[in-house]
Amino acid sequence: MRTLVVCVDRPGDIPRQTGLRTPVAGWEAVQSLVVEMGIADPEDSAVNCLLEALRITRDLRDEDDDAVVAAVSGSGDGVSADRSLAEQLDDLIERYDPDSAVVVIDSAEDERVVPIVESRLQVDAVDRVVVRQARDLESTYYLLKQFLADEELRQTVLVPLGIVLLVFPALMMVTGSLAVAAAAITAVIGLFVLYKGLSVDAYLAQVPAQARDALYSGRVSIVTYVVAGGLAAIGVFAGALAVSDLPAERAPLVTVMAFTYDSVPWVTIGGLAASAGRLFDELIRGDGVRTSFLNLPFGVLAVGLVVRGFSGYFMELAGELDAFSVPAMEVGALAVEGFALSPEERLAVFVVLGVLVSVVGIHVATRFSGVDVDDVEEPVEP
Repeated sequence: MRTLVVCVDRPGDIPRQTGLRTPVAGWEAVQSLVVEMGIADPEDSAVNCLLEALRITRDLRDEDDDAVVAAVSGSGDGVSADRSLAEQLDDLIERYDPDSAVVVIDSAEDERVVPIVESRLQVDAVDRVVVRQARDLESTYYLLKQFLADEELRQTVLVPLGIVLLVFPALMMVTGSLAVAAAAITAVIGLFVLYKGLSVDAYLAQVPAQARDALYSGRVSIVTYVVAGGLAAIGVFAGALAVSDLPAERAPLVTVMAFTYDSVPWVTIGGLAASAGRLFDELIRGDGVRTSFLNLPFGVLAVGLVVRGFSGYFMELAGELDAFSVPAMEVGALAVEGFALSPEERLAVFVVLGVLVSVVGIHVATRFSGVDVDDVEEPVEP
């Protein structure tokens, strides 16, 4: 068995430092090359790469392997260097007829030659030599090199970092406060992390195509989505008006509850409009309506009732909302005296209404989808 132990020098340091032509093959020739390289540039890592190739060859010969050590070096840049390396490998294979190869490299650039060797010989091992004193520095260098070569990583990390470095001194000059500038930058970084972590960018990238498909296919939902967005904007405006009427010394929780109490009805109606549009699309398509689409409007209404109930409960406890009262009324022979509900009773009414709406939605969805609630089997525990 014969193994070719080849030291790869893609940048062409060997001929540039020593003036020798490659390939250089044979134990004595490579030993002489190590001396030449060491004298020319003692700090070059190619010296260690050649010594490692000699060590591997000695170990293989001790195992009764007729190993041959050689060194190849690139000539030129890019494709020219790879072609010259391929020609030198072909020359070595023709001369020594090896059964396999062990590739010795000292950099990430030399690693690109490994597929060229694999296309001609079976590669048993790839040995990367890193000088011990420079291990951390060299590893960091190649990591940074790979990072800068990745366009997506550059846009994700370097661009936001550059914007922060530009905006931070501008905020310092405008506000004159280090705390305000740092808080603003931190908030922006937090929003960016959430933006990437929740894959909002991937969703937004799909929105134009989805909107175009919806317009071309004549879906009702595209109109109802616009209506839902308008109603949600009205809800936000109504909540902001309610908050503006509160005294400035009110607690933040009361402010949030006031905004929620006045905006929830509009947002709920917007949700109903959006879900109704999806439901109409399913009906028009004629492939049958899924249970989730039938149950969606009831779920939106149930959530709106519950949220309205809780926000009204907190508002009434804070004294910002009057108690819910039922006036006295007479219906034929039936007379009802007026009464007022306590905050707890008011909350219970809204929660019960939300649960009832949700249950009605489940029954309607299962009825029209052809599935009976009573026929659903209980899950079997393992």
